[in-house]
Amino acid sequence: MLKEFVLAILFVATLSGLAEDASSHEVIAGSIGGTVQDVNGGVVPGALVTLKCPPPCTNTSTTASDLGGFEFRNLALDVSYQITVTAAGLKDWTSTVIVLKPDKEIVSLNEIRLELADVADSVTVYSSQEQIAAEQVHIEEQQRVLGIIPNFYVVYDSQNTVPLSARLKFKLAMRVSMDPVTVAGIGLLAGMQQAGNSLNFPQGAKGYGQRFGADAADGFSDILIGGAVLPSLLHQDPRYYYKGTGTISSRLEHALSSPFIGRGDNGRPQVNFSSMGGDLASSALSNLYYPESNRGAGKVFGDFAISSGERLLSAVLQEFVLNRLTPRSKEPH
Repeated sequence: MLKEFVLAILFVATLSGLAEDASSHEVIAGSIGGTVQDVNGGVVPGALVTLKCPPPCTNTSTTASDLGGFEFRNLALDVSYQITVTAAGLKDWTSTVIVLKPDKEIVSLNEIRLELADVADSVTVYSSQEQIAAEQVHIEEQQRVLGIIPNFYVVYDSQNTVPLSARLKFKLAMRVSMDPVTVAGIGLLAGMQQAGNSLNFPQGAKGYGQRFGADAADGFSDILIGGAVLPSLLHQDPRYYYKGTGTISSRLEHALSSPFIGRGDNGRPQVNFSSMGGDLASSALSNLYYPESNRGAGKVFGDFAISSGERLLSAVLQEFVLNRLTPRSKEPH
């Protein structure tokens, strides 16, 4: 019996020692919790609560319950924690630094009171410049002299106009080139040239087709190069900016200078290399498809001079006549 008694004593002592050893190695974990409320004491369910701590600790987030409560568990001691709370329509809330200690491993935050966020006096709706420009081009595409002839390359609201992107410049050029009235105008011009035996193409259907093709190529290359390619490369605006105010002489000066002094995408006056370059390039390209007797440098510069004269006349008509004959849509406010 004595032997069994001694063994029992030793067994109990061993178990006690193991328990003490396990207790000495036990890791104490802490927690931080609380309730999110507004300044009137009402709970704020669904608020985003974030626990922040320095590396290697990782920030973590949770959402407040239907009763506004939250809790972060299994937190290490002697670590600097901070709680931030955010909720829609309310100001953010941030706690002071919290350090959990063995004698204070559980912290309950009872002072979380979210205030109303500042309310703006007005609401401003922003739209991208590309969207504004696209809407303005859409309005310009409705502009037709007498409701028929395209008058797309005129800006009547110069104060609120934004620059065109390269995409919109090409879109506008193609819209003018492919318009049925433009095509009909080319056909009419080819018929007049046929009647006047202009250009040394033959008469008959073949000659008319050649004149039509040459005129279409002239117009397309001029619009594409002068209205899209060069304006995109040089960052210039290919449109005519209607003045509409001031003395007659100031408006006339504005119109007559427009083929040579244009407007950059930055809104400043610039030498209109796009317009002049488009006319010159189109005249030079005509050497590829005009009859041999209608080619040469003299013809190129002669056509360039004619095109410049036509632009001068068109600008004067735009400033003093066509604006009255062009119904315009108003931009939405």
